Amino acid sequence: MKKIIGRTDLIDFPELDLWNIGAKIDSGAYTSAIHCSEIIEEHDALKCTFSSKKHPNFNSKNIVFKTFSRTVVKSSNGQKEQRYKIKTKTVLFGKTYTIYLTLTTRDNMKYPVLIGRQFLSKKFLIDVDAVNESYKNKLK
Repeated sequence: MKKIIGRTDLIDFPELDLWNIGAKIDSGAYTSAIHCSEIIEEHDALKCTFSSKKHPNFNSKNIVFKTFSRTVVKSSNGQKEQRYKIKTKTVLFGKTYTIYLTLTTRDNMKYPVLIGRQFLSKKFLIDVDAVNESYKNKLK
């Protein structure tokens, strides 16, 4: 049975040591994305810094990914951008899921994470009148 998720939520990424991160649920977006302030590819590894002055729950930790890929993402305004893509875990409604995230600068956005329909498909229905449904479930 599909869970009802709201238009926004606060979600966890345990492998990135990121907790209660603001996420916009966006059925118009195919891929999911996370704010990454610095990305360096060297020696077959991707070094990422998850820090943000605007988003206080970002912890400024450096994470190294041994496995990653590149993908082309088309934004809502039609611009194409090549991005790195990583695989990690996220927790929603007390359940751990694998999620693929593209890395981009979202510091000027209200939400540092965008959850797209590739991840949402077959797991969630969106109630646009609801917010923080997973987070509320976590507090119970």
